[in-house]
Amino acid sequence: MLRILYVALGGALGSVLRYLTATGVARLAGVGFPWGTLAVNVTGSFLVALVMGWAAGGVISQEARLLLATGVLGGFTTYSSFNHETLALASEGRVAAAVAYAAVTVAACLAAGIAGIFTVRALA
Repeated sequence: MLRILYVALGGALGSVLRYLTATGVARLAGVGFPWGTLAVNVTGSFLVALVMGWAAGGVISQEARLLLATGVLGGFTTYSSFNHETLALASEGRVAAAVAYAAVTVAACLAAGIAGIFTVRALA
């Protein structure tokens, strides 16, 4: 039951952090392109890789992994928003922007995950 509480509390915090990050980035970069969601997903990919690497290496406990990766970062990352925004760009006739957004998101999130793995290894 305590593990469920870790996930629930982390998810609530992650959702608030997602909202603040996405709206802050949108305020700075503009709303013509989903920069806020892109920033959240790339940052979340990096942080998930860090947390999972630390958990695998025994640096943090499984409870901390649940709180941080499943809870906070599960609430923070926004695949459903990414999907909606990609389809919205396409339905607005901005097919090139939709394809670019999808490609940049996938590539940047993979790169961020790889960077997270290498960061864990460098810090170990």
